[in-house]
Amino acid sequence: MTSVDNGLSPHGGTLVQRVQPLRSAGDVAGWPTIEVREQIAHECVNLAYGFFSPLTGFMGSADVASVADNMRLASGYVWPIPIVLDVPDAELTQAGVAAGDSILLTHQGNPLATLDVTEIFAADLSDLAGKVYGTTDPDHPGVQRTLNYANRFVAGDITLVCEPVISPPFDRYWRTPAQLRSELDELGWQRAVAHQTRNVPHSGHEYLMKGAFMEAQADGVLVSAVIGEKKVGDYIDEAIVLTHENLRTHGFFRDGIHRTTALLWDMRYAGPREAVFHALVRKNLGCTHHMFGRDHAGVGDYYGRYAAHEIFDDLPDLGIRSVLTLEWWYCPTCGGVAYEGICGHPDTKQDLAGRLIRSIIDGGAEPAPQTLRAETLALVRQCADEYGFGSPFVTEQYLSERTPVLTIPPAPV
Repeated sequence: MTSVDNGLSPHGGTLVQRVQPLRSAGDVAGWPTIEVREQIAHECVNLAYGFFSPLTGFMGSADVASVADNMRLASGYVWPIPIVLDVPDAELTQAGVAAGDSILLTHQGNPLATLDVTEIFAADLSDLAGKVYGTTDPDHPGVQRTLNYANRFVAGDITLVCEPVISPPFDRYWRTPAQLRSELDELGWQRAVAHQTRNVPHSGHEYLMKGAFMEAQADGVLVSAVIGEKKVGDYIDEAIVLTHENLRTHGFFRDGIHRTTALLWDMRYAGPREAVFHALVRKNLGCTHHMFGRDHAGVGDYYGRYAAHEIFDDLPDLGIRSVLTLEWWYCPTCGGVAYEGICGHPDTKQDLAGRLIRSIIDGGAEPAPQTLRAETLALVRQCADEYGFGSPFVTEQYLSERTPVLTIPPAPV
């Protein structure tokens, strides 16, 4: 196949790649060490491989303030969500960490990344949450996350020193931006439209993807499934990636125009700001378009149904085009899946999201093809048995006993 260049530059113009594997554990012997939680480990990986280009590390105070106030990095590039490393002051003191030091970040007790500390600073967490999420309500999960940050942020460039091992079944779907750009090039996708998801696909999702594919005149749909922090009641990660891939393997998308990938990201539920973040990350993956439907990345009633559409009106050209769509629902009068911009029966519509689909899964009833593909339901049930301890939804047992998405191997001796 002839190589195709879609001409889409990463955000900032250069794909960040900061990976330098240790030759031996002795390379970092005696360094100040900070053990990081799973979320921070994911973000180290994303920074190092360029998912977050142009970021090269955790943000300093100038970038955090500029992002919160203006959705811009201090350099001027659009960036909507702070990427920060929070560490308790007491832990920094115990480790003897100060600005100017090089430190080792570990995860699962093994070396993960080095960090060249440029700044240690504090921030008004309530003010930061209010600016990023548009609310300080602690019931908002993103606000709660921010208010729970430790009392110091550590800024500086990171370098990945031990590459993660991705566990099955995610290893089949995880690609670095460089790998994925190469794969899209081999597929000949000059126009790739991204679909952000953290759900098992119902028919509304399927039609959303197909509608965006046609509107963008795309060569393919890239499903970018968010794999990360979960709360009880969410779909288990394994079911998300496997059921999306299942749409292609059963021919609902022909081979060659649909791919499923996994993104290590803990949702912030930041609504319109997170929509911008999603667009920039998928630009770094090589996508030319990104679809945005109803209530993208929202939670509760904190944002308008189409706030994720409106935010792009006030932004410069980001180098990735937004495909803005209204809601797809099931209309019993029309007798099938219908589009909000066309269907004239909004009073009798059946929302395909949430309660209806979950009732099908929980109740065990065979779905109508207009709501949830039978092939999808069968695989959801299989995932429940194989990965979810009997449930396709996250439980306390799943949270405590699931196989980690990634593991960090020990440094070479």
